[in-house]
Amino acid sequence: MTILTVTARGQVTFRKDLLQHLGIEPGGKIEIDKLPDGRITLRAAQPAGSIDGFLGALAGKSKVVATLEEIADAASSGWSGEP
Repeated sequence: MTILTVTARGQVTFRKDLLQHLGIEPGGKIEIDKLPDGRITLRAAQPAGSIDGFLGALAGKSKVVATLEEIADAASSGWSGEP
């Protein structure tokens, strides 16, 4: 068990070994959930995905080439729940 000290400003410094255990590096973020019984859960926040990270993710994975019309049809049927 690790005990942390709260400063007069209400701040806490996490020890390096705790941050390493969570996989948090400098500049990283921590996500905290408050539980009804007064406890909290703490974990490394997962970075939000960006469109830049998504674009090209499947490049070279398939030989199938779709037209813009085929892509639009697939997208609209997906949103409508049609197979």
